[in-house]
Amino acid sequence: MQHLGKIRSFALELAAGPAQGGYRGGELLSGQVVLELGAALRVRALEVCARGLATAHWLESRSVGMNTVYSDYSAYEPYLRRRCQLLRGPRGRGVPQAAPPAPSSAMLFDRLRRFCVLLDCPELDSPPVFSSGEAVSGRVVLELSGEARLGALQLHAQGCAKVHWTESRSAGSSTAYTQSYSDQVPFLSHRDTLLAPPDNGEVTVLQAGKHEFPFTFQLPETLATSFEGRHGNVRYWVKAKLHRPWSVVKKAKKEFTVIEPIDINTPALLAPQAGVKEKLARAWYCNRGQVSVSAKIDRKGYTPGEVIPIFAEIDNCSTRTVVPKAAIIQTQTFIARGAKKQKKSVVASIAGDSIAAGKREVWHGRALKIPPVGPSILQCRIIRVEYALKVCVDIPGTSKLLLELPLVIGTIPLHPFGSRTSSVSSQYSVNLDWLRMVIPEEPEAPPEYSSVVSSEESAQNLSPPCQDELSNGLEGPFFAYIQEFRYRPPPLYSEVDPNPTSDSIRPRCMTC
Repeated sequence: MQHLGKIRSFALELAAGPAQGGYRGGELLSGQVVLELGAALRVRALEVCARGLATAHWLESRSVGMNTVYSDYSAYEPYLRRRCQLLRGPRGRGVPQAAPPAPSSAMLFDRLRRFCVLLDCPELDSPPVFSSGEAVSGRVVLELSGEARLGALQLHAQGCAKVHWTESRSAGSSTAYTQSYSDQVPFLSHRDTLLAPPDNGEVTVLQAGKHEFPFTFQLPETLATSFEGRHGNVRYWVKAKLHRPWSVVKKAKKEFTVIEPIDINTPALLAPQAGVKEKLARAWYCNRGQVSVSAKIDRKGYTPGEVIPIFAEIDNCSTRTVVPKAAIIQTQTFIARGAKKQKKSVVASIAGDSIAAGKREVWHGRALKIPPVGPSILQCRIIRVEYALKVCVDIPGTSKLLLELPLVIGTIPLHPFGSRTSSVSSQYSVNLDWLRMVIPEEPEAPPEYSSVVSSEESAQNLSPPCQDELSNGLEGPFFAYIQEFRYRPPPLYSEVDPNPTSDSIRPRCMTC
């Protein structure tokens, strides 16, 4: 307490800042420590610490039966942490000496103009989208305004699926707790060193200007499509870390999208889907009659932007007026520690006309358009995204009559059947219109018959194939041979009769 009486004032003063009244990232912060003493004082050291962070904290309460459960949420993110020693006392007794100037935290901040990760994309305006097995390439851009000393530059590419949710449970009349469920599945992990420090332990000095460090890596053959949900997500990103002496690690992150191709041109997804359901309408233990519905769609697989023609027949043998409806339902399933969490949402819906008692309504291909939605996710262990077409009938006084038909939303659209332009390479083109939230354009009209088949080709195709050709040719897909089938071209139209009547023939009397 005797030493405190010798200190008259002890304050920290900052130099005049920018004209706007605040500082920006990369600017220099300077000031001074003022120490006024009334008498001689022995000092061990004098340090200055600068810190900056963002914090968030709140409480939430919810009722579980007769109990109230409180949840505490806290998080923080550090942005600045610097220490500088201004005075350092000697080991023996004596007058303290000024310490050598420590490396200023603003030395590199003031010179680092730009630090980011750029990915190579086929289209400039489109987001970076890749598929499993493809090569991801890009570069780390480092722009300096002056000479800077660097330690190392490391690259880390990651991709994983994560799920997390909580459930409130009660263990008696006065005990409540929160059960947490979490799981994670890694898909990608790649590390690379773009700038390594020298072997002698020194640092690397880069001159002022723009420096680019290219990188490339291969994606695994099995991945899951990028997804963002309420209780889980599938994300992929590339992160660069810049290590500097006497400073924290500077980080730059770039996310990219992965699309796992789903080809709907397969026999399983081209098969028609149909179903029949019936229900006995009851109200207060009284039989109101029976309501039945049968529905059918052309195939199981569709892509965003397509129209689903619904063929249905609704018989209302009850004494009530019913209303038929149809909707596309998306079901998100999250799995962790043997438990499941589902979230269902309506993607698109239509409603039919009311059906009076004892009447029937038939849908001859009622159109239901698929909006821009994400594709189905069927191969991930902890996240599944499934679609279904539900045809329901609202019956007053009782529960709905539901008929569900499975759907698969793919990325490779249906090819025109019999089109000469369809090829093996075009079958693997990914439809990314759902990612840009744009409805795909309508398919092109088929080519003219005369432009596809000539008279020479028809003469060759009409000859029966040999047995050797059939045995050697039927090794590929069956649909390829149907597309190559040709008909004989029709005769050309002419105003001149190709078989004129002769003048020597006496015209026949129609009355004889």
